[in-house]
Amino acid sequence: MKSRPLFSIALSTTLLASGLASAQTVLSASSWVPPTHTLSVAQKTWCDALEKESSGRMKCNILPKAVAAAPGTFDAVRDGLADISFTVDGYTPGRFINTQVAEFPFLGDSSLPTSVAYQRIYQKHFAPLGEHRGVKVLGVFTHGPGVIFNSKQPVTTAADAAKLKFRIGGGNINELSKLMGFNTTLKPAPESFELLSTGVMDGTFFPDESIVSFRLSMIKHATTFPGGLYNTSFVFMMNPAKYNALSAQDKAVVDKLSGEYAARTFGEGWDKVDAASREVQKTQGVVRVQADPSFIQAVAAKQAELEDRWAAAAAAKGLKDPKAVLAEFREEIKTAK
Repeated sequence: MKSRPLFSIALSTTLLASGLASAQTVLSASSWVPPTHTLSVAQKTWCDALEKESSGRMKCNILPKAVAAAPGTFDAVRDGLADISFTVDGYTPGRFINTQVAEFPFLGDSSLPTSVAYQRIYQKHFAPLGEHRGVKVLGVFTHGPGVIFNSKQPVTTAADAAKLKFRIGGGNINELSKLMGFNTTLKPAPESFELLSTGVMDGTFFPDESIVSFRLSMIKHATTFPGGLYNTSFVFMMNPAKYNALSAQDKAVVDKLSGEYAARTFGEGWDKVDAASREVQKTQGVVRVQADPSFIQAVAAKQAELEDRWAAAAAAKGLKDPKAVLAEFREEIKTAK
């Protein structure tokens, strides 16, 4: 008779432990860049925080291979092929309009304040319009200031740039390049090494980080612009069905790690690798020059035309007073930390 309570307790303990184990939520996390890339590292950092903040109730399974190429990642997360990932809005031209505001030239010299400011503007103005409908947005961010890199010659003027063939990543810089008369091809970042090593392209438009991340040892010249020639709009996202299936307690954890928390995680990581890459570029013999004032002015003139186009397109999508939103964004960058 005395053994029965002990047996019952043991059985209950076993069942309870089994129930706790089975209750853990595992989120599949996909990345289309190498595991060492700052995007992959930031995503893992976020996943580690998720596991810690949820006391182990949630964790990520970092997939060994991307579930889709970069341009197809948004749809892959929407459709549940992966629970968590990130993508570049500009990889699917014409699909996302409002978020192009984060891709304009001369916004800032650091990823962190630009990303934080972008997240604030996104949450206030763009999220209510459903710009990324179909996924649960965990955060938005930008990379560091865009630079013109090439393996052939110094580029200080628009005429110099027009002589070369460049890979670009899409978005506003794609349209700006057309107006400037540059010879550019829209290709995802992971294809850069092959394009440049085979001579198909002479250079690429990238943040500093990418020279190391994509092993672009053939790069010898860099042209910078005050505040960057461009930025890239990224979205960090989650499958909505996976989020909706979480308990209220676990949803609160995800929400806590979303928004500015996520933007800071990616922005801080990008600034660190940008700085490290600039040091590597010195050993690689990359010569950095700043664009000639006439080049900067030409970019500003063409960009003004694009901002008018963007404002019209954004207004048609329901954004009220787009030019005021752009001005607010620029002011927000100045104070964001």
